[in-house]
Amino acid sequence: MLVFVIQVIVLLALVTAVAMAAFHFPYPSPLIRGWLPPRKRWPEMQVRRWLSNGKFQPAFLDYFYRDPERVAPEGTDLLAPADGRVSSMDIRDGVRYLVIALTFWDMHVQRSPLYGTVIRVEDEGDTFMDGEGREFAFLKAKARPVQKRVTLKTDVGTVAVRLITSLAARRIEAWVHEGQTIERGQRIGRILLGSTVVLELPSGAAVLVRVGDQVRAGETRVATFSGTS
Repeated sequence: MLVFVIQVIVLLALVTAVAMAAFHFPYPSPLIRGWLPPRKRWPEMQVRRWLSNGKFQPAFLDYFYRDPERVAPEGTDLLAPADGRVSSMDIRDGVRYLVIALTFWDMHVQRSPLYGTVIRVEDEGDTFMDGEGREFAFLKAKARPVQKRVTLKTDVGTVAVRLITSLAARRIEAWVHEGQTIERGQRIGRILLGSTVVLELPSGAAVLVRVGDQVRAGETRVATFSGTS
């Protein structure tokens, strides 16, 4: 009798597991979701579906809104303003455009690349775009994608951090204001969901990263100026 009961329990468990997998297909079943890495736990197709209907899983939102403490490394090298992958670092008209592409699974709080004073916080652009930034990093005025531009006066010149929203996300928060003095690695804002961050710095800066590198906001050294490290 005991063996029969155990068999029935196992069978019911298997049926339940199969039913849950079928119900949630093509997305992961709740039974295995917690064991998967974030990209497989919440596939891109599923996240984009939530963006259209607004019905996010609370667990995904908890993960997305994470804001871990970061400790800036010693020195004066410029730090990455965002988590993500370096997608380009071209120079135009004396300005280096270091572009960081963020995914749905990257931490989305942005940080100051170095110590300085905020001289402007501006809203720019009137277009929503998707992409990894290189194709729109140099666009001017209204042709730019919607973004907030935080401009800093620093010891190495004027530096700007551009928080660019995407076609999917469309929301940006700036946490600093004009006239405010901010520390190297300090939080400056957040883009909600997939996005791009562009760090504009003088072309004389020596870049410490390569295209394709994964960087962390407030921790990864991305550029330096001779004699400032």
